[in-house]
Amino acid sequence: MKDCNQCGKCCIHYSDGGLSASTSEIDWWEEHRPDIFSYVNEGQIWISPDTGKQLVSCPWLQKLPDQKKYICSIYDDRPNDCKYYPVDIAQMVRDECEMLEARDLLYLEKAQRTLDELMADSRPPVSR
Repeated sequence: MKDCNQCGKCCIHYSDGGLSASTSEIDWWEEHRPDIFSYVNEGQIWISPDTGKQLVSCPWLQKLPDQKKYICSIYDDRPNDCKYYPVDIAQMVRDECEMLEARDLLYLEKAQRTLDELMADSRPPVSR
């Protein structure tokens, strides 16, 4: 599995209503990040504060000039849906994630273990 190359496919794919935020995340944004909270409406995220309609793309995704890379301008305060992505290899395949290599598709269990190790710091601990 390759390192993330910041292609933005995950952000682009899920930003138009495919993401959610918990009540605690929304409450935190309201108190600490009103700029993010302004894009929340009735528990839904990335809603235009001007029109009240779902945005087609994430307002925090920024394309780097003259590059095929993107950055998240709220990376440290992004929703858990973003932090926990990708969840599994199947999701990465569906989303055409560029981290996947041909050998990952041949050895799915090993690829999933690698992904889980890479994401260990981003996801909540698994209770066993």
